[in-house]
Parts: sequence; structure tokens; C-alpha cells
Amino acid sequence: MSIQAHTLGRASSGTATLPAAPSGAGILHLGLGSFHRAHQSVYTAAALQSTGGDWGIIGVASRSRAVVDAMHAQDLLYSVATISPDSTSLTIPGVHTDAFVGGEQPERIVAHLADPSIRIVTLTVTENGYSYSAATQRLDLDDLVVQADLRGGAPRSTIGQLARGLQARAAAGAPVSVLSCDNLAANGKHTEKLVREFLDALPHGEGADTLAFLDQSVSFPSSMVDRIVPSTTAQMREQVSALLGVRDEVPVPAEPFTMWAIEDRFAGGRPAWEAGGAVFTNEVGRYEQMKVRLLNGTHSLIAYLGALRGVGTIPEAIGLSEIADAALAVLRGEYEPSIEVPSGVDIRAYESELFARWGNSALGHRTSQVGTDGSVKLRQRIPEPAMLALRNGEMPHLIALTVAGYLSCIAPLPGFDPGVHAAAMTDAARDRLQAVAATARDGHELAERVIAEQQLFGDELAGQDSFITRVGELIDTIRHRSVDAAIADALSASQTIKKEMQP
Repeated sequence: MSIQAHTLGRASSGTATLPAAPSGAGILHLGLGSFHRAHQSVYTAAALQSTGGDWGIIGVASRSRAVVDAMHAQDLLYSVATISPDSTSLTIPGVHTDAFVGGEQPERIVAHLADPSIRIVTLTVTENGYSYSAATQRLDLDDLVVQADLRGGAPRSTIGQLARGLQARAAAGAPVSVLSCDNLAANGKHTEKLVREFLDALPHGEGADTLAFLDQSVSFPSSMVDRIVPSTTAQMREQVSALLGVRDEVPVPAEPFTMWAIEDRFAGGRPAWEAGGAVFTNEVGRYEQMKVRLLNGTHSLIAYLGALRGVGTIPEAIGLSEIADAALAVLRGEYEPSIEVPSGVDIRAYESELFARWGNSALGHRTSQVGTDGSVKLRQRIPEPAMLALRNGEMPHLIALTVAGYLSCIAPLPGFDPGVHAAAMTDAARDRLQAVAATARDGHELAERVIAEQQLFGDELAGQDSFITRVGELIDTIRHRSVDAAIADALSASQTIKKEMQP
């Protein structure tokens, strides 16, 4: 029996029910991963339940067939399991009208983008998916995939797909919005900038008409998304299937907390996402700062310290008093001074909720998952807060510890074993950084070559000798003594641990 038939048949008995079915597809989504299915899909389901309409989602997976095949086998349905220590509840968004693998059918992405019925394109392709060069702060024109997309044929980079799709759409002139949902500062402006740079780079002025179309009919609103969505495990599949009463191969676990702040600037209309709790605001940048630094920046510290302590989950890590103290110190003393709190947000209540979220033992969010792709994530999170402290004559000891923890996990110095959880982290820069570590004499040399010479965290931090020295000292402390000793060192040097800072 299908999920749809089974669920509709049991709706009267109080099990998860389907929302109003979309009358058509109005959204193309790039990045059919767990986060999208536990976040935007849920908000869209609430919008359809409230107002109906043709805001169904065509989901595009980048490369993997597993989710696409499973969704097609299940009537394009799946469960979202909202997990707290006290209970697990299930919802079935039911908003997807189709799904396919973009890597196998890139021409379909262009065709859908050209279709006037698609009025919004949303993206969750991670920070790595934008073909952005940190060195030039522009589209990475040295990327071989981008170069191939510029020459022609079915595009395979996300920016190439957007640009070529908008190029095909320009002839009809139908308005459309491109909504990034990735953890990038000013993600709407960032995406627009890269699309424009792609069009500018096309030979013989080929992108000129499309650039004019962007000026008139395309918007790139920014957004901030927030929900912790761990990887799906075999145990989770069994638990969800038992609760649902039918097999679900692709359930998505998620925490109860969810937030979506969006700039209300849509060229072709939008769903009533506010029905699901979305906040439409002109302060998206403030929400993004709050989330990327307070949540994500602190989350990274917890993950690297936890992995080095040998614990596999975030709740286990934050349950260790020394890691909790370090998290509180970096949150309050080093990240909070760098943000502007959005209007109406109680920052102390928000921070207290963060600790409750990290401590959700039923969720099982893994340190290796949070610590993955630090070379990209940390660049979004640490340079500005670190530079603010340094300009004020203060050393951001806990941010330095975050970097030391990251390098100790991803590129350990010879003779140091960071453990299985660090080994499970993936990172595009791992091989390059490990090659540096293999020939570095000590922590200072590793930090110098990575931060200053390779400018892994940007050009400003590259010139901060005192920060580089501090990172190197903490790497050596982790290597020769222990991660606990490094935490104690950073906390002792920091002036931010005070009794009144208890969460």
C-alpha cells in the first residue's frame, strides 16, 4: 500500500495527514536534500493548507538518485519526524509534484526555468554550490565546470543552470524570483552577483539581453533559514515506519525549532509562507548574522571540540561542562558583540533556546556532520567577529580555539590522531591542508601557512600575526597535552566567563 493511500485511509484516526494537494507546480527547487524537505517543503505545505494554489515543488537532486527513486516509489511523499526528548510527531508535506536528478538531466532544469508557470526558484545547494572564488570574491572562472557551462551545452554548475535558464526565459519575459536558502551573507545579492558575472562572461555579448531581463523581471530576495536536520539513519527509518504504519525509505528527522526570515521581494508572486510561521522582514541581514554567528559559529566549536574529545553527537558534546563553558564564552563574548539583534527578538531567550536545541538528546545530531566543510563554513562565520575583537585590542581566544580545533580535526600534525569522529568529517580542502600539515614543524607553522599564506579565512585575518600565533599555540596544546587543556587555556585567557553568563 502506498503512503498516500495508507495515510488518507487512516486520517480519521489521528495519524499524519496530507495537506491540500497543489494544483500545479510553481516552484523549482535545486538541492533535494534533507534540509529542504524538512524546511521549505513544510512551510509550503502550510501555505497550501491555508490558501491552496499552484505552488507545488519540482525537486532537483544534484547527483544522487536514492531520494528521487524513493520519492517516486512513494507517490512523491515522505515523512518529517519532529523529534524532542519527550515525543516524536510526524507530518507529510505532500507538496512535490515531480523530482529528478539534475546531474543526469541538466537540460530539464533549463526547460523548467524557461516555463512561465515556474515563478520561484529556491536553492539549498550548500555554500560549496555557488562556484565562488574566495580569492577573487567573484564567480570562479577557473572552475572547469563553469568554463564548460560558458562554452555552451547543458549546464552543470548551479550558477550556470540559473543563468542559462534565465537566458531561455528572457524571450517570454515572464517574471521570476530566485530565492537562496543557503548560509551565505546577503544570499540573494550574492546569488544575483554570481549570475550576472556568468552572463557578463559569455562570449560576444551573448548575455546582454538576459541582463536587461534581470533588471526588469527577476528578483533575488535574501532569506535566513534555521532548523537542525540530522542525517537519516536506519534506526530512524524503522522508528518512523513503525509510527506511520507503512514503510518510509526517506523520512527526515528534525528538531521542533524552525525559523525562516525572508525579504518580501517577489517578482512573480509567492506562497503564503507566513501560514507556516515565516517572517517577512527588511532585517534579513540581522537574522542571518544572528544565526550564522551565534548558532552556526558556536555549533562549529562544539563539533570540533566534541570530536576531539571522542564523542559522536552534539548533545554529548554540549553535555560536557568544559565544552558548554567554551560555547557560552564564544557565544556571549566573541560572537554577540558582532551582531545587530533583529527587532523584537529577545536575545537572551534566543541564546537559552540554542543550548536547549544543542542538548536535544533525542535528535542525535553528529559532530562529524556539523564539522563537515569547515573550510567554507568557517569563512562565513569567524572573520568579521574575530577582526572586530582584534581591532578593539582583544584576542578572540575561543574563535582561535575553533580554528585550532578545526585544523586539528581535518589536518592533524604528524603523530596526532584526532579520532574517528574527526576522520568522518569531509572537506574539499582536506587533502590540501593535510599536505601542509605533513611538513609543518609545529602548530604555528601550520597556522601560518594555512591562515596567512593560503588565506583560508580571508585576507584580513591573513595579516593578523597575533591571531595566527594564538591558533598555533592552541594547536600545539591540543597535540601535546589534550583538547581539555586547550579549552582550559582559552577560557582562562578569555575575560568572558562570568557567573552572570550562565545560559
